[in-house]
Amino acid sequence: MRVLAINSSADAQNSVSRQIVEAAIAKLAARDGNLEVVRRDLAADPVPHLAPETLAGVRATPQTSEERAARALSDRLIAELADADIVVIGAPMYNFSIPTVLRAWFDHVLRAGTTFRYTEKGPEGLLKGKRVLVAESRGGFYSDGPARIVDFQEPYLRHLLGFIGLDDVTFVRAERIGFGPEARETAIADAIAAIDGWIEEKAEALAA
Repeated sequence: MRVLAINSSADAQNSVSRQIVEAAIAKLAARDGNLEVVRRDLAADPVPHLAPETLAGVRATPQTSEERAARALSDRLIAELADADIVVIGAPMYNFSIPTVLRAWFDHVLRAGTTFRYTEKGPEGLLKGKRVLVAESRGGFYSDGPARIVDFQEPYLRHLLGFIGLDDVTFVRAERIGFGPEARETAIADAIAAIDGWIEEKAEALAA
C-alpha cells in the first residue's frame, strides 16, 4: 500500500497537523509492514506559485524553459498523487482557509485533461479509487455554531479534492487548539483517536 503524506504547516516544531499526519502514518505502518510512504513537505520544499512566466506550463502548452520546468513539476506532483492508494494531508487553518503553499500544490495538480476533464455533463475527476485523510488544525471551533460560516478551509478542500475525483475524503479535526494547553492536548488526542476508526473503515479494505 502506498501513502502520499503532504504537510503544509509552516510550523516545523509545534505543528498540530503534522503530529496528526505522523500518527496516521504510524498507525497505517502498524497494520502494513510493507507500507510505502512518499512525503511532500510543502513548507520545507514549497511548490512555486504560478506566475506569468510559468502559467502556460500547467494551463496550456509549454514553450519556454520556465514553462517546461513548471510542466515537469506538475507531472511529478500528479504522479505522486496518482501512484498513492491513500493520501494524508496536513492542513492547518490559516486566516480561515488553507496555507498558500497547499494552494500552490493544488494549482499544479488540478490540470485539465490529466486530473480532470470537461464533459457534456460537466467536469469529471480522473483520479478515483483513493482514500484521503485530511488532518485539520484550528485555533477556534468552526465545525458548528456561529463560526461555521467563516470556515473556508474544509469546504474548499472538499471541493478541490472532489474536482479531481477524490471524493472518499475523511476530515479529522483538532479544534480549539488556541484555547490553552489543556484544550490543545485534548484536541490532538481526540483527532488521533479518530484515526483508528477511519483505518478500520477505509484503509483495511485497500490492504485486502
